[in-house]
Amino acid sequence: MFCRPLYLMSIVVVALAGCKPKSPGPGPAGAGGGMAVQVIAVAARQQAVVESISLVGSIAPNEIVELKSETDGIVREINFNEGQKVQKGDLLVVLDDTKFAAQLAQSEANLLLAKTSFDRVKQLLADKLISQQEYDQAGANFSANEAGVNVMRRQLKDARVIAPFAGYTSARQISPGQVISKSTLLTALVDLDTVKVEVGVPERYLGELRAGQQVEFKVAAYPKESFRGEVFFISPQLEAGTRTALVKARIANAEGKLKGGMFASLNLTLQLREAALVIPEPAIVNNGDQTMVFAVTATQTVVMKPVKTGLRLAGKAEVLNGLDVGELVVVEGTQKLRPGAPVRLSTNVPPAYLN
Repeated sequence: MFCRPLYLMSIVVVALAGCKPKSPGPGPAGAGGGMAVQVIAVAARQQAVVESISLVGSIAPNEIVELKSETDGIVREINFNEGQKVQKGDLLVVLDDTKFAAQLAQSEANLLLAKTSFDRVKQLLADKLISQQEYDQAGANFSANEAGVNVMRRQLKDARVIAPFAGYTSARQISPGQVISKSTLLTALVDLDTVKVEVGVPERYLGELRAGQQVEFKVAAYPKESFRGEVFFISPQLEAGTRTALVKARIANAEGKLKGGMFASLNLTLQLREAALVIPEPAIVNNGDQTMVFAVTATQTVVMKPVKTGLRLAGKAEVLNGLDVGELVVVEGTQKLRPGAPVRLSTNVPPAYLN
């Protein structure tokens, strides 16, 4: 009977030994009970964002016209050189006008005679020496001769070809002494002080197009130079085959570098947002169908924030909502993070994230 209590006592001792707490070991640093992860984070900031589309268009002169004579004749004078800059009203080509001058002189003589006769008839009518019918006939004869003189003066004027606007003459298609007709091409006149870029814009972008929007383009002749213009025309009718609308932009061309017919590789500005919120693109984390970022809190931990992105730029992304200006987002080290994880911010931020 004396051995039984000893057995029970040993069981109690073992049970108490099993309930003794373990000695505390070395705990992990940082909040949340984990080691702080070193990351690179930058602040979301505002900057201008330009939304544009890339298209291929062609350059057209501001004005271009084929010069032809309004009458048949023989070329007497050519008063321009090929490629010459001429002003509006300059005399370019003169046809032999001796025949027209003689006909004009004859018409003017007939007009003078008709006027003298008409003046005499007016006096006779006043003295009631002739009938009203005779007076009317004399008046009609005077008017007919006056119209004939005007016709001959116009024909004499048509023997001269003048520049309808300022521009550059093209290749000469005639020679002195050549007999030409009304359909004979003399030369072309091209206004290049201002040029136009013409491009077909797909239907889906038309809602964002407005007159006055900026366009930037390059041409093969000057690959290192960019040219800028302004949209002034949007066609009210789409091309049925391509579902594109003709859009024209006007560009100053004082140096004459741009020529009609050149191809233009252009960027058409659709929207300009002066104060868009932008973050580096590596900060974007795709979580299923959601776009997230790791934002750094004031307690040096991270939280995952859903964001809505807009334009993707060179190494950057526009954030439409989900972030505020100045919030820090992790750009390097996201693979090691989880929501609530403590972080240690690196002071060595690559310049690419700061530009």
